[in-house]
Amino acid sequence: MLSKETPKGDNKREAKGQRTEFQLRPKQEGATTVIQVARTAKVVKGGKRFGFRALVVVGDGNGKVGVAIGKANQVQFAVSKAEFQAKKNFIKFPVVHDTIPHEIIGKFGASSVWMKPAAPGTGVIAGAGVRLVLEAAGIKNILAKSIGSTNACNLVYATMEALKQLRNKEAVMISRGKAAAVPAVAAVPATTVPAAPAEKAKEVKEAPAKAA
Repeated sequence: MLSKETPKGDNKREAKGQRTEFQLRPKQEGATTVIQVARTAKVVKGGKRFGFRALVVVGDGNGKVGVAIGKANQVQFAVSKAEFQAKKNFIKFPVVHDTIPHEIIGKFGASSVWMKPAAPGTGVIAGAGVRLVLEAAGIKNILAKSIGSTNACNLVYATMEALKQLRNKEAVMISRGKAAAVPAVAAVPATTVPAAPAEKAKEVKEAPAKAA
């Protein structure tokens, strides 16, 4: 099979100073915060193999947040892996006046987190890991208390379990059947033709009879 020869004009190098245009990366969704970085060790035949575990939270500040754990031999790789996984695990919950709509308790493993709405100006009253998750989600006023184990990973995931259970007033009313999911459209009154008087109706009936 004969190969097609390229013309000499097309086989030129790019002039110096000219670079090819690269596509811009898509804008990242949400801000990333590293909650904890821990060093791990695995005992193997030749000794110990060290690694790193990163706990990362990603949130958009408007009721959307995700949490994940990444493991790698370097801290940078562990954080990037956790960030990628956290964006895949985003959850959405209602935010009412910069706080949560109602009191809730989240449980994960041996850890529990109790959260309660707070008045404006209260701030985020919570522990280190729980506070970072709530701030990434856009909560500005809340009261939180950790119960049970103080493991950072369990507390963070218990916070996520509590946020998953939050519902606003409209969702609760719909689940109870007290409000319609879609607002009902007002019925248009049907146009009716006015009925003929009784005397005219009799004349219409008698007319064919006389003709016969």
